[in-house]
Amino acid sequence: MSGTNAASGAAPCRFAHYFVICGIDTETGLEPDELAGENFEQSPLKRTFKSKVLAHYPENVEWNPFDQDAVNMLCMPKGLSFRTQADSREPQFHSFLITREDGSRTYGFVHTFYEEVTSPQICSAMQTLYQMHQAENPSSATPSSSSSSSMDSLASSLDEADSPSSSSCRSAACGGYDASRDTLYVSKALCLITPMPFMHGCRRFLSQMHRAVTAASPPPLPLESYVHNILYEVPLPPPGRSLKFHGVYEPIVCQRPGPGELPLADFPLGQTFTLLGVENLVQLFNCTLLEMQILLYSQDYQRLMTVAEGITTLLFPFQWQHVYVPILPASLLHFLDAPVPYLMGLQSKEGTDRSKLELPQEANLCFVDIDNHCIELPEDFPQFPNKPEFIQELSEVLLHYGISPVGGAPPTSVPTSSTTTTPGSVSTRHPGLKSQQALRELEDDGRNGNLGGEQLAVLELLQGNATLERLQALAKRTGVRVEALRGVGGEGEAQGGRTAVEEEELRNAKLNVQLREVFASRFTTMFADYEAFVIQSAPDLESWLTNREQMHNFDKASFLSDQPEPYLPFLSHFIETQMFATFIDNKIMSQWEEKEPLLRVFDGRIDKARLYNVRAPSLRSSNYQRCTILKESAQAIEQRLMKIDHTAIHPHLLDMKIGQGKYEQGFFPKLQSDVLSVGPTNNNRWSNRTATAQRRKDRHRQQTEHLTLDNDLKEKYMQEARSLGKNLRQPKLSDLSPAVIAQTNWKFVEGLLKECRMKTKRMLVEKMGREAVELGHGEANITGLEENTLIASLCDLLERIWSHGLQVKQGKSALWSHLLHYQAREEKLEQQQAESPVSNGPERRKSESSIGMPSLRASVIQDMRHIQSMGEIKTDVGRARAWIRLSLEKKLLSQHLKQLLSRQALTKKLYKRYAFLRCEEEKEQFLFHLLSLNTVDYFCFTSVFTTIMIPYRAVIIPIKKLSNAMTTSNPWVCVSGELGDSGVRQITKNVLEMTFDCQNLGKLTTVQLGHDNSGLLAKWLVDCVMVRNEITGHTYKFPCGRWLGKGVDDGSLERVLIGELALPNADEDSGRGCRTPDMQHSPGQTRRVSITSMGGRGYKPTSAQIQEAIGEAVNSICKHFHKPEKERGSLTILLCGEVGLVGALEQFFHNGFKSARLFQKTVFVWDFVEKAVAYMESADQMGDMQETAEPLGLTCVSLCHYVSAINSSPRNIGKDGKFQLLVCLGARDRLLIQWLPLLVECPVIQRMYEESALLRDRTTVNALIAVLQTLHDFPITLEASLVKGIDL
Repeated sequence: MSGTNAASGAAPCRFAHYFVICGIDTETGLEPDELAGENFEQSPLKRTFKSKVLAHYPENVEWNPFDQDAVNMLCMPKGLSFRTQADSREPQFHSFLITREDGSRTYGFVHTFYEEVTSPQICSAMQTLYQMHQAENPSSATPSSSSSSSMDSLASSLDEADSPSSSSCRSAACGGYDASRDTLYVSKALCLITPMPFMHGCRRFLSQMHRAVTAASPPPLPLESYVHNILYEVPLPPPGRSLKFHGVYEPIVCQRPGPGELPLADFPLGQTFTLLGVENLVQLFNCTLLEMQILLYSQDYQRLMTVAEGITTLLFPFQWQHVYVPILPASLLHFLDAPVPYLMGLQSKEGTDRSKLELPQEANLCFVDIDNHCIELPEDFPQFPNKPEFIQELSEVLLHYGISPVGGAPPTSVPTSSTTTTPGSVSTRHPGLKSQQALRELEDDGRNGNLGGEQLAVLELLQGNATLERLQALAKRTGVRVEALRGVGGEGEAQGGRTAVEEEELRNAKLNVQLREVFASRFTTMFADYEAFVIQSAPDLESWLTNREQMHNFDKASFLSDQPEPYLPFLSHFIETQMFATFIDNKIMSQWEEKEPLLRVFDGRIDKARLYNVRAPSLRSSNYQRCTILKESAQAIEQRLMKIDHTAIHPHLLDMKIGQGKYEQGFFPKLQSDVLSVGPTNNNRWSNRTATAQRRKDRHRQQTEHLTLDNDLKEKYMQEARSLGKNLRQPKLSDLSPAVIAQTNWKFVEGLLKECRMKTKRMLVEKMGREAVELGHGEANITGLEENTLIASLCDLLERIWSHGLQVKQGKSALWSHLLHYQAREEKLEQQQAESPVSNGPERRKSESSIGMPSLRASVIQDMRHIQSMGEIKTDVGRARAWIRLSLEKKLLSQHLKQLLSRQALTKKLYKRYAFLRCEEEKEQFLFHLLSLNTVDYFCFTSVFTTIMIPYRAVIIPIKKLSNAMTTSNPWVCVSGELGDSGVRQITKNVLEMTFDCQNLGKLTTVQLGHDNSGLLAKWLVDCVMVRNEITGHTYKFPCGRWLGKGVDDGSLERVLIGELALPNADEDSGRGCRTPDMQHSPGQTRRVSITSMGGRGYKPTSAQIQEAIGEAVNSICKHFHKPEKERGSLTILLCGEVGLVGALEQFFHNGFKSARLFQKTVFVWDFVEKAVAYMESADQMGDMQETAEPLGLTCVSLCHYVSAINSSPRNIGKDGKFQLLVCLGARDRLLIQWLPLLVECPVIQRMYEESALLRDRTTVNALIAVLQTLHDFPITLEASLVKGIDL
């Protein structure tokens, strides 16, 4: 390999790509950093000044172009910080990452230290600033102002020390600066930029570089030798191997997982668990899987990075697909406005508390306060499956390594303090002690031999702490082995000849991999069968990419139907996420190109699991399966670290100019760039030793892991297919002009609109069922659960749209806050109108078609008041969600939001110009997409808020022409629904209308209507009863068309009426769009008229029609039971409704029935049944039945018993009602097919039926019995309103 291209050509195999130095540019001097939010009231020492990239080597690497602005911003996210000799100047370490457009990542590791300022110009500039500041703010010079150290660019918790010694030593110069008396120091950063996250190796290399500068004697070789070595002569370890390379003083070992192992993750997970505790971490993990907005908050950059990387590592085999910025520089705070899922880290300024933090949106935010060890969760989201057992298993792994699973929260049992220990890392929480991070740094320095006497004493004090012993005792009790604790002073040799540092690194690596294995094994169990549901529909990659959006890639319904019940709430949400969609995309693409690395490992594990337990039945059960490979995963790592596979070339003298970069203690020298800009020439031992094949393989893997897809077409479609805020995974750090910010927001607006289109389409497709399947949209069943998931995700989308571009945030829900503003304005207007005498114009006339039922006005405010009166909902986010559900159920969502946004003055007041709600065209399209949801029926409000009180209005509509609209008797109704009944409600005489409040009845099914037969005009011909839910506006019609009264019709004083949802009439429905016909029956069928009722006399269905009707009715009942339980409609409608089983059998019994009026009295089918029963009873008494077979005798007894029970019921139901009851009870108790032969055999039939009657045709009756036989497979349960008062 020639020297010139070494810098670029070998880059993919190199351990590090760049070495960077950031700090103060003495040429330009002090430049305040406007973007970091300047505060001129602060002392100049605390202000932020711009840092610069002072040098980076090499100039450029073609795989990974150097982005100067981003690197500068992330190396020193808060710019330069100044100190004086009175302040603490501990060096700090933090990491960062840059995500490129294609999603590949580059990692940066930064060591920040303080260097004395030698430039007199800068010292005098600082002096001048300080004097000006003092003149303007005389009070601030007093010692009470907080110590200047707080402006550490990495404000580590170490600076929060409130020990008396530190405050007294600072009070002299507290925050002040006097050039004649004080020494000024400024921060400087050394940074390594690497393609893979070898955090420990980089941290040790950089701290050794710093040590070389501060040590009393110069390092063995010039610093250029070490930089050149790590840039050009240290390769990436090959997969599955370990590598040793040399820092300035000690060797450094790193290792890389093999092809079948979990990918590399070098950030200490143990620390993440210690900071948050297991319970919190699992909740945070759950929020990440459900793609919520996640904001990490800490004073320490390294903590932000450790938690962010820890959480994303645990997602294996899935990958976070949205905005990912673990350290958000101060200048990018506007990015928190992003209306997309994100995972960002925000540095908290010292002394500011969480309540002061203004976040644009919190409805779907998971806020993680790392330093205070607590998290704030969004409202109602599904829990991770088997959470308690999962937490238990993780806790055991942690205890095994001596880490308390409780994390940062102080335990209740031990009042003094809580201590968690890891060999080589001791952390104690005392009110007055420093936090863990500070302690870790203490130890690091202890190891590196740069701890002062006082600090060493603190460390020893911590190690001898009694709480350690308590924890050990606790561990013993729980049967967990805590490995031996070792002191951490100096570099003492530990077991097996490893140093304490190496020992701790090994321990961290083992803990990391075991924790990750527990998480990975959950997914291996949950998705063991995922491949079976992947739909491979495209013939080649190109056609798949082209039609990606229209394709149905994963059979969600079947997958969910195959899962254990307790997993469903979580899984139904999770399979809707972008990370799951991308995972399935990668699976489909793997048939045409090399498998994505994470997918390869995951599939390998599933295959292995299959080998061991050939489709174990356990896969379907919700029993928790523990991880079985903890031991071997830790062993693999230990073996790699024990036996080093490769050693890199030692640093060596370079061909340098003499006399440059002379060693000066405490100052980082200016390096000679010419020797660092190119790599070594071809005598590189490493390249000779490594097989070229290995390098080729490595390069290919590098490309697949880290590089863009080469093919332009593919790139374009993949961006398209996966973009939803995805092309914005990392804000462009380099250019922050208003134009770029506007462009970013424009991308968000487009993304939101696209997401709205996809979500509404998905909701429609799921809901329209069979029609959709015929149109080729995949499976037809939507579960109530899935519907709930889709609606929850629509609520989340609306919250994000409403919080985009807010001027000022108020309350947690942006949508509800907008509605409240609207409500306040409207109510004020209403008040003014009420006071002014001008009439409002003619009132809207009630439409005739809604007989007796005044129409409900569609009003945003009215719906808000309903929600506000619901005591069950305690939060604004909850109210907004309830309001969305209610509007969706009323088919008014689009109309309501249009109404809300029509108040443009209000929208302008609340939103910035670039907000989604102020982009006219997009807003119109968005409302149009929501309007499409009016084509389907949702019961998403009624079915969720089941315990609320709802006002119902019932109206009885008599047939005026033929009856007394007036009646002297006292009428009553009882309304029943899927969730209960209203109880008997008396109606005032001759009013025929009432409103009553009762607990939510759900979808209404039946109305019992009756009267007490008192007075002279006690007969009553009722057309129908209408009942309306006054909150949702759903109106149900319960047709009757019969008389109620003794001696008229069938003598019934009460009837059970079966209802169905009435179509809203045209004038009420304007602006709501169309509606699908009801699900119960096809739109073409005419309403069945009861044979004996008024209009039914002339209507005689043919025998073929009758048989078909029975077949249809039985078929409907079978289908009902084949649906998942949560989706079944009302069984009562299928039994007694318009095209129900009872009606069909009634027609069968009426065929050829001699119902002629003998002396003006109609004969009913029930009369036939009673006569047949009377005959059987008399025959039984005479002994005729004795010869018949035993079971037949029993059947006779059962029929007689049922008929007499119905006749002796206290209810005043008529003869048709009694027949209906007999059919229902017979279907429930599986007796119908035994009773039919008895009725057919009975001699009474010849008197009452013509020869041609269906009932007298043996073949037809046998066919009927065969059809009814199919109902025996199903557990038919009858609604209480049907069987009330029947004692069987």
